Amino acid sequence: MPKNTPPARRKPGPKPAPTVDRTDELIEDMAVLALEVAEQEDGDAAAMAGKQDELQKMVRNALRKKQDEVLYGAIEHARFDDVDAYVLLRGQVEEAAASIVLRADGRPAAEIDAFLVPVFINSRGGLKRQEAFQDPAGFELLRASFQQAGLEAAAASVVLISHLYDVDEIDRISYSELNEMLREVAATMGDKKMTATPALSKSIAAAADGDQAQREAGGQADDMRTELRFLLGFVRRRLDDPFYAIPDDEAGADAWFEARLARYREWTLAADALLRACAAADPAGVSINFLYQNQFFAAKRQAMAEGEMLSMMSDISAALLEHGLEPQQSAAVVGAVARDADVALRVALFRNGDATPLGTFEQPFDMADDLQDSIDELCEVLHGMGIGTLSTAARFGADGVAVDVKPWQSA
Repeated sequence: MPKNTPPARRKPGPKPAPTVDRTDELIEDMAVLALEVAEQEDGDAAAMAGKQDELQKMVRNALRKKQDEVLYGAIEHARFDDVDAYVLLRGQVEEAAASIVLRADGRPAAEIDAFLVPVFINSRGGLKRQEAFQDPAGFELLRASFQQAGLEAAAASVVLISHLYDVDEIDRISYSELNEMLREVAATMGDKKMTATPALSKSIAAAADGDQAQREAGGQADDMRTELRFLLGFVRRRLDDPFYAIPDDEAGADAWFEARLARYREWTLAADALLRACAAADPAGVSINFLYQNQFFAAKRQAMAEGEMLSMMSDISAALLEHGLEPQQSAAVVGAVARDADVALRVALFRNGDATPLGTFEQPFDMADDLQDSIDELCEVLHGMGIGTLSTAARFGADGVAVDVKPWQSA
């Protein structure tokens, strides 16, 4: 009988090539391409269009592959290289992350966008998650109000998420995560059957963890609190819907946005009671200040800047109280200061006639903004608080001393 023999051992095949991490290379390529596009604004139109298309493809590819490290890294790279490139790249990434064009055979092209309505909510003891959105009919009225008020087209489809996101929750949503949430919502809108939405569910589930419970339990039950919250929505519309067409000329565009702002202000009056009823079991114990509805990342950035401003005002008021000063008994110098990783706007607060500051207060400065406009805006806020004497500085040096101080006057 033949003997059983083990099969001949195969020679080992070639080892798979190690995975090459191209993150740094992609960051560099994207930032350099953004700089080339920014520098070609007055150059050859065809060459500029080609590079613009190439940049958009790189951004969409990074979103599709969920390469947030590349996107955030390239924006940060551009911020240190060139302000124009930084503004251009950040805008392109934000637009691509917060909107998707949907194309299907036999159907008109559509677009789905993510938007936020930031609100400051004042309540005694703070909002309680278990009290929110307990009235489905009332929430449906809130959803429908966006179209009834003319903020979205009657032919569009609007989805609202029944959750008031706090700052930490919104800040955790990355570019690729929001893009994935858009795709999930688009699929849900397009299918007649239920569709899983893990990315969207993850963004809400974060609110139920121990951190949220701890935030709600902090402070005294009778304390008045002001919380920045965000209402997240999605709108799906035809790409060629004339309702969303912004005039090409400057005057026409200005009039278009002014008309929308007027409609938004009217909407806030109608939506106030609806949102208060969604936010708390006792709507009468809640007051709301609405900020402007905008594209997801623009609304987030504007709202957080407003929150930083309110926090600074509170800190300055507390410092005046601590030193027994009325606002008119104080002086302030406002200017930019370079920090390790960014630039901030600094307020140095003084007792009138003193050279030593009582304290300094800072808020981050967005490099996309105009520095002088931002300084003037901050001075206007301090003027409104009643600060007696206001001055501006070209900058604060490393030693903390203001350079080139000049008196400031309200326009």
